[in-house]
Amino acid sequence: MAKGILGRKIGMTQIFSAEGELIPVTVIDVTPNVILQKKTLETDGYQAVQLGYSDKPERLTNKPAMGHFSKANTNPKRFVKEIAGEEMHVFEVGQEVKANIFSEGEMVDVTGISKGKGFQGGIKRHNFRTGPAAHGSGYHRGIGSLGSIDAGRIFKGRKMPGRMGGERVTVQNLMIEKIDLEKNVMLIRGNVPGAKNSYLIITNAVKANNPAINPEALN
Repeated sequence: MAKGILGRKIGMTQIFSAEGELIPVTVIDVTPNVILQKKTLETDGYQAVQLGYSDKPERLTNKPAMGHFSKANTNPKRFVKEIAGEEMHVFEVGQEVKANIFSEGEMVDVTGISKGKGFQGGIKRHNFRTGPAAHGSGYHRGIGSLGSIDAGRIFKGRKMPGRMGGERVTVQNLMIEKIDLEKNVMLIRGNVPGAKNSYLIITNAVKANNPAINPEALN
């Protein structure tokens, strides 16, 4: 079952379960998405739906994009992504998708852009070992050997210092603890990628058995 919704990371907090267990949760804003387009095998070669999240001013939108949004009879959106599969085709273009396509206790995968950490060395970036810590070592956090002497060059793909973070990351098998449709908020157990106010893609967990789309979400 392929289903999903777009959201924005608000921050983290904690809640208590009925048994008194303290649960760390991430608060995600899931203001209703809008179906902007339905991709089909006949026209596009694959099946998916295009979702739009978070309104933006028309002055920040060019004419081709405005034409695309006007077909769905909606305002321009800041965050537009596709959810693969045919299951979301039960929605029509222009229809809203709310958080109730999921249910509490369901497992989801959350995708976002990880926090940027700037230029980092091999130890932090690739978990390399450090050298001896003794004072006379003279080698503590160096990169070490870079390859064969015979080649006379450094092979492509060698793990070295460089920019770390700012990558697309997916955290799998996170549980939905609570869904508040009145406040358009979803609480997911644990942490998710990205900084506060960053955009997220929430989809059903590929490694778990998920129920079908809640029929109430189609109304």
